[in-house]
Amino acid sequence: MTKQHAVLIGVGDGLSAALARELAKDHALTLAARNGDRMREVAEDTKAETVLLDATDEPAVAALFDDLPTAPRVVIYNPSARVRGPVADLDANEVRNALDVTAIGAFLTGKHAARRMLAAETVDGVRGTILFTGASAGVKGFPQSAPFAMGKFAQRGLAESMARELHPQGIHVAWINIDGAILNPGRTEPADKPGSMLRPEAIAVTYRHLIEQDPTAWSNEIAVRPWVEKF
Repeated sequence: MTKQHAVLIGVGDGLSAALARELAKDHALTLAARNGDRMREVAEDTKAETVLLDATDEPAVAALFDDLPTAPRVVIYNPSARVRGPVADLDANEVRNALDVTAIGAFLTGKHAARRMLAAETVDGVRGTILFTGASAGVKGFPQSAPFAMGKFAQRGLAESMARELHPQGIHVAWINIDGAILNPGRTEPADKPGSMLRPEAIAVTYRHLIEQDPTAWSNEIAVRPWVEKF
């Protein structure tokens, strides 16, 4: 039986690698990122196809989806960009770039993923799942982090609008609020605060749950955070 296809955009060695390894259990994978070196190891581990991609370039994003052998069953958008500093000192061009990566890239991915999925046949009423990796900045803006909040609020609004439009057409759309620091390679938890960071593999299980939700009980937004995280 031919495996269903999953596309992960924005792949490195942390959460996205954990997502790739989780989905590789029962999906054929296409991984896309600006930097080929960062996704090489996970691509080898998961036998995934790789594509060098600027997610803010619409012709490139459209080509990525057009070149897939079948309509994707799962699409996940991970990239985001930050510019830190007092709002009075921020460079407008740097802010535009951050918004392009976090919000416009998410829009382009959602647009072209939906285009391919809408042309596909349904399986038990479902055409596919589109997931956006969010952050607590999409719920509350933090000091000296306005561009990140702007991008994540936009991304969250995009996901909600898409969910209202596409859920009735068999496409599950959800935004995941990653509320806390992720224990990515190279990071360590404070010795006095064990379990205070999110483990990538544990987050990946939540994505899996969203992908497998019954359409009579779809979530369009979910938050994951360590049990000690304040919110």
